[in-house]
Amino acid sequence: MSKAFTKEDDGGVDSSAPEEEREEGEPLPVGTRNYMTPKGARALQQELQQLLNVERPKLVETISWAASNGDRSENGDYIYGKRRLREIDRRIRFLSRRLDALEIVDPAILSGDRVRFGATVTVADEEGKERVYRIVGIDETDPRAGRISWISPIGRALLQKRAGDAVNVLTPKGEVELEILRVEYLPL
Repeated sequence: MSKAFTKEDDGGVDSSAPEEEREEGEPLPVGTRNYMTPKGARALQQELQQLLNVERPKLVETISWAASNGDRSENGDYIYGKRRLREIDRRIRFLSRRLDALEIVDPAILSGDRVRFGATVTVADEEGKERVYRIVGIDETDPRAGRISWISPIGRALLQKRAGDAVNVLTPKGEVELEILRVEYLPL
């Protein structure tokens, strides 16, 4: 059979959908909850409320005004307003799905010696350079601030390990061995 008549799996991305209709953000693993710290959950909820109660209504008003001006084919306010409205609606759908799958985990009330979601982990690389990572949800990651996702390669390698354990992590620079120095549960 010709390859032209077979469907290939593209990892869940609908390549036939127009770019502005494709999903954004990193996908959650199938069947998992969207683990998030209280601070991260509040940020997503506030963004959703801002879009629903402020930005979208203002934009709809602008589009209505632009549509009342006549010819829509050359009306920049109307054309760009509709495009922005699609972007806002896509973001609202994305945030709503993320919040529907939300499970809040407060690191301040956790304890233990194993690395779990919410842990602050101090590691040393092969050269002895120390780094501090906080294991957070996928919508809260900020690698520059040391906040890494629990499903990232480093996050997955650290989960369920203890101080004194060594883990190997495949990075763009190659495989790196990290030794876990401390596991703490601190408030954000």
